[in-house]
Amino acid sequence: MKLPPETTQAVTTRLKRAHGQIAGIIKMLEEGRECEDVLTQVAAVSKALDRAGFALIAGGMRECLVADDPSVSDQERLEKLFLSLA
Repeated sequence: MKLPPETTQAVTTRLKRAHGQIAGIIKMLEEGRECEDVLTQVAAVSKALDRAGFALIAGGMRECLVADDPSVSDQERLEKLFLSLA
């Protein structure tokens, strides 16, 4: 199942932002920053990654709903992917 460009573009932007956050976390660790500050950033990037995953699932669900006859296979794959994020 292909995702529409508007979905992949938004997720790509979110992932690039998370990539920058991870680089920042690595730098914080190398600089010996406070544990609380580092963990705050880890929590933020974790949430960003979760949202990226759910955005991909939502895009896939929209594509299935738009399809004239979504296959059972596609539905099962989406369900499995959704549950993998839980």
